[in-house]
Amino acid sequence: MTSLHHLFELQAARTPAAIAVVFKGLLLTYRELNARADSLAAHLVHHGVGPNILVGLCVHRSLEMIIGILGILKAGGAYVPIDPAYPANRIQFIMADAGAPVLVTQRSLAAGLPESNAQQILLDEPLPAQDPPPDAPPRFSGNNLAYVIYTSGSTGLPKGVQIEHQAVINFLDSMRLEPGLKTDDVVLALTTLSFDIAGLEIFLPLTTGARVIVGPREIAVDGEALMKEIDRHGVTLLQATPTTWRLLLASGWAGSPQLKALCGGEPMPADLAQKLIPRCKELWNMYGPTETTIWSTCARVTDPDRITIGRPIANTETLILDPQLQPVAPGESGELFIGGDGLARGYHNRPELTAQRFSQHPFKTGHRLYRTGDLARLTPEGEIDCLGRLDFQVKINGHRIELGEIESALSGHPELIQAVVTAHDGADGDKRLVAYFVAKPNQKPTPKKLRDFAKGLLPQYMVPVAFVRLENIPLTPNGKVDRKALPAPGDDAIASDGRSNPPTTKTELQLAGIWRKVLGHSSLGRDDKFFDLGGTSLLAVSVFVDIEKQFGRHLPLSTLFTAPTIAELAQVIDQTEPAEKSRSSLIPLQPNGTQPRFFCVHGAGGNVFLYLALVHHLGNNFPFYGLHSQGLDGRTHPLQTIEEMAAHYVSEIKRVQPHGPYCLGGYCMGGTIALEMAQQLKAQGEAVSLVALFDTYNFTRARSTSRLLDVAQRLKFHLLNFIRLSPALMNSYVREKIRIARDGEFANIFSFRSRTKPVHGEPMARSALRTIQAINDRAAQMYQPKPYTGRVTLFSPKVNYAKFPGADMGWDGLILGGLDIVQLPINPHAMLVEPTVQFLAAKLAEKLEDVAAQTTENNPAPQTNGVLVSR
Repeated sequence: MTSLHHLFELQAARTPAAIAVVFKGLLLTYRELNARADSLAAHLVHHGVGPNILVGLCVHRSLEMIIGILGILKAGGAYVPIDPAYPANRIQFIMADAGAPVLVTQRSLAAGLPESNAQQILLDEPLPAQDPPPDAPPRFSGNNLAYVIYTSGSTGLPKGVQIEHQAVINFLDSMRLEPGLKTDDVVLALTTLSFDIAGLEIFLPLTTGARVIVGPREIAVDGEALMKEIDRHGVTLLQATPTTWRLLLASGWAGSPQLKALCGGEPMPADLAQKLIPRCKELWNMYGPTETTIWSTCARVTDPDRITIGRPIANTETLILDPQLQPVAPGESGELFIGGDGLARGYHNRPELTAQRFSQHPFKTGHRLYRTGDLARLTPEGEIDCLGRLDFQVKINGHRIELGEIESALSGHPELIQAVVTAHDGADGDKRLVAYFVAKPNQKPTPKKLRDFAKGLLPQYMVPVAFVRLENIPLTPNGKVDRKALPAPGDDAIASDGRSNPPTTKTELQLAGIWRKVLGHSSLGRDDKFFDLGGTSLLAVSVFVDIEKQFGRHLPLSTLFTAPTIAELAQVIDQTEPAEKSRSSLIPLQPNGTQPRFFCVHGAGGNVFLYLALVHHLGNNFPFYGLHSQGLDGRTHPLQTIEEMAAHYVSEIKRVQPHGPYCLGGYCMGGTIALEMAQQLKAQGEAVSLVALFDTYNFTRARSTSRLLDVAQRLKFHLLNFIRLSPALMNSYVREKIRIARDGEFANIFSFRSRTKPVHGEPMARSALRTIQAINDRAAQMYQPKPYTGRVTLFSPKVNYAKFPGADMGWDGLILGGLDIVQLPINPHAMLVEPTVQFLAAKLAEKLEDVAAQTTENNPAPQTNGVLVSR
């Protein structure tokens, strides 16, 4: 039996240059991911990590998240995912219960984490160099732990489910066949690591050779952003809960014919299946508890009136038994038990609970079964029909919640005698948690006070929406809580401060009216938070539709995370331009880091996707902002001249950086625009530290050559670039060139005239790109560059077209502050594509670091006339 990380290593050896993982434009190949994980693993081994040693993993969604998982596994350890959004008490309990000697985290999170005895390792900082481990490498076994995930516990404390490598490998082997995954697939990973189904989104593609797109946290609650992410990356497999699929549909998703849709975590409603079936390639219903490793059964859904959880996956046994642990007849209901290779080892440090939930197999000596607590029956076709719970466990947006854990937490409030929690249907059909409480004499705990208390102890998804005060909890004749007799919550049960702090401004009053209509609450305060009032992502869609109607502002749903209250959201609305007037061109491709911000202008095709590889190789310490053409969004009008573009882009970058010194650049035509931006900024009295031209010609000085010679040279340069590559990199080079051509940068390579009108029958997106390209080409031809008093850095290939025989590419004499030419060991058209983009990234990083050093010393480099050629 092998290990998870060994399967990944085998795949990395087969396809080292293939892209393994992408996050917000940053990417890692299989080779790079493997190397980064190896480095972390060596560091962890030096800190005592080995087989079955638990390691906490508390990170933001990022490339480092994947590196952390693989590094821990490679060291022999088992990762314990900890959601950074958990309250401090829960994080502290998990770390203490796991006994993890090491916590892998990030600098941005470390200071806010509760104290523990664990050694912290920061993934977003360079790891110190390590000598080879003194001992032999850890011996791996399929019985070693891979991860421990903490789930809700009925006794009031979360419990850690221990999953071994062999259980995950069995699951992956089955999933690879059905529903199925291939090397050319693209998987969008949406799920938080603390939810076990994230394992499918990470391990299945990385052991198959497919690509993982790590979705930012905010797109999981923003249907419009999720829709764009699916289209942008050509996603072919997406796993989500019914709530997320409904959110996507509510945002206007028309479907993706190549998409395989997996739906799980909650029962799949027939009306949802009816909408999804025609919108995707395949729809699958997935079922499985954490204790049996992610999914244990699955079924392809083709008929919305016939939805089951299907049959067990490979090497998995399902039994439907009566209370005496005897099989029930087909069609009769009983409790669903699961056995086989996917069973967890048990619960960490909870042998009594392990014995209670994992029973001996009644018909196979030495085998175990997990009792799911789900009521089920066998259909005549031999499939399993899940009928609901036998206990008080509920599922909300895929999260398994033991109501007893919430009741136990609330009962710890000093003003309460007793608390009972149930789940009610909300305004959008989803479940809502409602708490009923009996207060101590002379105590008057408010819903807001109780909610704040619960938020300090429980994850957000376990905090009740409403709190109902009762004189006594209703009981059945045998003394148990009569949950059916509990009253529906009224408006006064919502944790609102509407009476003491009502909305005041015109925008707040209008916004409160929208919230009242959607949430059904009559009293709202300006500091009330949407999700605290029972709002969901699906309800938020209705809110933002009404905002656009009433205010003319088009805002992403993720705005509710940065501006969750009526007052904060009203301020965003007041400060946002009307949707029809918005002209934003600035895209933060990588906004983090301590180096100077670099603002990079689009090429003639108008978009900034051609810079993604450059951004990746610059790394996480170089903030990189792209500027794309107006008109690409289908709403704004394209700008017609270089001067207009430069003026607009100057106003855009000043929104992020109001004053200089500025670092500007651009590829080809983008370099010309960047130079004009520098002219305009200097005229405004601003300092410009760097103007970087990437393969940018001064077309006013071009020699006249034949079209045939131009095309012949272009083909020659592409061929020379191609034959220099290793066979493994040739495929990725061709794919990258096709992508750039599709995105418009070289859409007119072989056309003998620019096209300013769409071709009949051509897709609108491509027509728009061709129109933008034609406008930009014409603007570049009309532009007459003026002498520039500052210094300019020109990054050029080692050879050039016959029309530009000089190394200065036509700029000598116009750059009065000095022209610094950096020749790269490449041919034209290879500057921004893998693997040769690394030459540009290394040299550009040096220039930006020089700017940072000069700024720190407050001693700018002297400007001298002349040309300096460096290699």
